[in-house]
Amino acid sequence: MLYVVLFFLLFALLLYVLLGGADFGAGIVELFSSKENKKVNRDTIYRVMGPIWEANHIWLIILLVILWVGFPIYFNIMTVYLHIPLTLVLLGITMRGVSFVFRHYDAYHDNSQLIYNGLFRISSFLTPVFLGMCFAALVGGKLIITSNYENYSFYELYVAPWFNVFSILMGLFYAALCGFLASTLLIGESDGNTRKMYISKSKTFTVVLVVLGFILISYGFLNNIDFIRDFVSNPISVTCVIISAILLIPLWKYIRSGRRILSRYFAGIQVVLIMFAALIAHFPNVIITSNKDVNLLADIAPNSVITVLGVSLIIGGTVILPGLFHLMKSFKMIKILDKEEQVFKKE
Repeated sequence: MLYVVLFFLLFALLLYVLLGGADFGAGIVELFSSKENKKVNRDTIYRVMGPIWEANHIWLIILLVILWVGFPIYFNIMTVYLHIPLTLVLLGITMRGVSFVFRHYDAYHDNSQLIYNGLFRISSFLTPVFLGMCFAALVGGKLIITSNYENYSFYELYVAPWFNVFSILMGLFYAALCGFLASTLLIGESDGNTRKMYISKSKTFTVVLVVLGFILISYGFLNNIDFIRDFVSNPISVTCVIISAILLIPLWKYIRSGRRILSRYFAGIQVVLIMFAALIAHFPNVIITSNKDVNLLADIAPNSVITVLGVSLIIGGTVILPGLFHLMKSFKMIKILDKEEQVFKKE
């Protein structure tokens, strides 16, 4: 049953990165658009993502519940030593949701709309940045796990692990990944000049993503960060990176030609490869502290708890997944079964 729990843990993480990432990315695309394109993007977001945007965060909830129930040591380390960035993430999600609703349904369209728009765009950018910084803090080797809190300053325990160059680079990398996912998704949800705009954004975020990835790995390698050292020396991780690099060629081709389905396929494959390469590099030691590694599987809940959790996830998945699939299909968020369309000729 442990493997069932691990499957749902990784599955929830993947779907949150994909769906939640695309959700955040829509605001990031809007943030880095011209004044005219900001309005176009806003209208597109409401039409495409408005009906299903709240459902995306269910994967974060499932992820946290699995960690809380099945892997309490891991959950405890996260919530104690990363309580500041995690609080900022929750504030960002809340602020983004409130501004998303009020800027659309507020009966009075006055200067308050400027505030709502600004909050939505900024929180859409900062929230994935802080999420990326949390992950970097877990694997960056700066966490200090101790029971003698008086021997360390507040900064050393609760700020330094996540507020550093490596973590900031990781946060920017995930924000760029969100922008890439959203712009690629929206290629198939628009037409005319709007589709051309999203094609241009998708190409831009692809380049930014590659550049930030190179800078991130180079910085980590040059500064002897164990996670990056293990990443570049792990044959599976390196293979995933090589495959990802090769697949950039057809991805770029499909983005340029406006292929709404194939571009999504290859964008999703890119994310899966990146995530798998990162997770397998040091698994199951997915927390790297300043003096030791924390094994995800070392201090798990009792077998009875894991069994109940696994059965609950199977039952819940059987009930929830078809409903979510139907929801997304109803609002045309899923096009994998549709006929492919190519609007623009190959250049």
